[in-house]
Amino acid sequence: MVSLPPQDPLHWLAALAINALLIALAQRLPLLTRAGWVHAGVLGTLLWGSLGWRGWLAVVAYLGLGSLVTKLGFRRKRELGLEEGRGGRRGPENVWGSALVGTVLALLATQVPAGAVQLLLAGFAASFAAKLGDTFGSEIGKRWGRHTVLITSLRPVAPGTEGAISLEGTAASLLGSLLMALVMLALGLIRSWPLAALVGGVGLVATLAESVVGATLQRRWRWLTNELVNGLQTLVAALLTMAVLAGRGPLAG
Repeated sequence: MVSLPPQDPLHWLAALAINALLIALAQRLPLLTRAGWVHAGVLGTLLWGSLGWRGWLAVVAYLGLGSLVTKLGFRRKRELGLEEGRGGRRGPENVWGSALVGTVLALLATQVPAGAVQLLLAGFAASFAAKLGDTFGSEIGKRWGRHTVLITSLRPVAPGTEGAISLEGTAASLLGSLLMALVMLALGLIRSWPLAALVGGVGLVATLAESVVGATLQRRWRWLTNELVNGLQTLVAALLTMAVLAGRGPLAG
């Protein structure tokens, strides 16, 4: 059973002070915009306060791995007009589009009976596994995908099209999702190899579901932004994982 830190004012003040210091030191790194760093500090405080250093470090690993894969082949993606805006730096909308669901689950874990904590942490892990899988698939698929098709019709489309997939990108999505699951396992946020496999597999399923939404609803409704779709993807991953665990408790370890 994962033990959460004591939920007292001193712990939360320490979480705030630690994150303020770390953000002040890290904000020169080309990972986030200035506003993005501020919001990352809020996110980090909430995660450290609710889950302790393990939850915080898991999301730092997510940010680092996602930023790294974004930089792969960046020059070529720029030549093709497929690079992320702002040189790959993430803003507040990217921070919360990726992390809002996981943060809510982390905060809920501090309020539920001890027996339900592992269920919420599995959802937390799955939300970030899905998002890292999406990032890996998108960034590698845009650069190295040989045959890109629309997921709903398998019609050939240009790389970067909403709802487009490729064999290379799908394999990268699975890799990214499993990698994030292994990070969660190594940090003790999930406690068994079967659960890590479930989290990684669900991350891929949620990534493919996100492509379906991109190919259908997002192309019709302009208000359905990438950040909203990302939030929906992470929510689907979390709910699906928790639903499976609710029926098969032994996977939780």
